[in-house]
Amino acid sequence: MSYRDLEEMMVERSLSVDHTTIYRWVQHYAPELEKRCRPHLKTYNNSWRVDETYIKIKKVWVYLYRAVDSDGNTLEFLLSPTRDAEAATHFFLKALHGACSVPHARLLEEPVSQSTVSAHLTITTPTPRVINVDKNAAYPKAIADLKAAGILPEHVELRQVKYLNNIIEQDHRFIKRLTKPGMGFFSFETAWRTLQGFEMMNMLRKGQIQGVAKGDVRGQVELVAKLFGVAA
Repeated sequence: MSYRDLEEMMVERSLSVDHTTIYRWVQHYAPELEKRCRPHLKTYNNSWRVDETYIKIKKVWVYLYRAVDSDGNTLEFLLSPTRDAEAATHFFLKALHGACSVPHARLLEEPVSQSTVSAHLTITTPTPRVINVDKNAAYPKAIADLKAAGILPEHVELRQVKYLNNIIEQDHRFIKRLTKPGMGFFSFETAWRTLQGFEMMNMLRKGQIQGVAKGDVRGQVELVAKLFGVAA
């Protein structure tokens, strides 16, 4: 659904809101929504499924790294201009350390060096027992680097079994469903801000927020209202 579609929906409800205003709301409030929801996320299991999907920005493909657990709960996400070992390492650092330790989006001019890896030695989220990925050669190198740096325990198993990643490949569909109707993104930053909102709302719908069950629309509305201090 595009911003113009939302503008038309508002008109049908006797509300006059320009599509550019809706766009500005998303850019401002989507990152804030993620920030405020993070402390209320439920715990997830230790079997990870990691994969990346494609997002187009100004006719150029970039990569949205995503991880879910074996129950389909979203663990983490990261937008990157490249699909390589550095990008994979950056994503795993973010997943292992939570939202505060590593930048949310990896810009092209921000490489992940060995010193960067060594600077993040304290894991702040549950350590995975197993990480399942596809045949992308970047993942084994990233995992090896993290183990060598002492960030990821040696006992963590890396599996490259394609069918086990069906659950995350299915989960990618909601991103495609939301991004396809629009006119595309025109900058890396605006794409990332929008995707933060998409991902967090999807986590909310899945029932990943404490006190809000899956499918509880009223509970979702009340939570967002409470987080932002407004009347539901």
